[in-house]
Amino acid sequence: MNFLADESIDKQIVEALREKGYDVAYVAEMDPGISDDEVLSLANKEKAVLLTADKDFGELVFRLRRLSSGITLIRLAGMSPAIKADFAVSLIVEHLQELTGHFSVITPAGIRIRQK
Repeated sequence: MNFLADESIDKQIVEALREKGYDVAYVAEMDPGISDDEVLSLANKEKAVLLTADKDFGELVFRLRRLSSGITLIRLAGMSPAIKADFAVSLIVEHLQELTGHFSVITPAGIRIRQK
């Protein structure tokens, strides 16, 4: 599975997924500052699940009906970057097959996965 990490995602999450062998493109390394529309279009072009901490992507897919290959919103404020990475990556790996084509939210309580 391919991932595209928005620049709002901590680098530790990107590195942890890469260490586990996943292909993760990172906007912060490619083209920082591009618009949310461009990020979503890039994820769709690459057939990648978008990882983000930006709630605006929910508006794009639910209110504006934009298509996506899958979006995982990571909402783990207050955790250290290392703990956040361990927690998020463990849930991503555990639910890998469910992320494509769905809008998922990772919080300290776990993961919620819903169809778009």
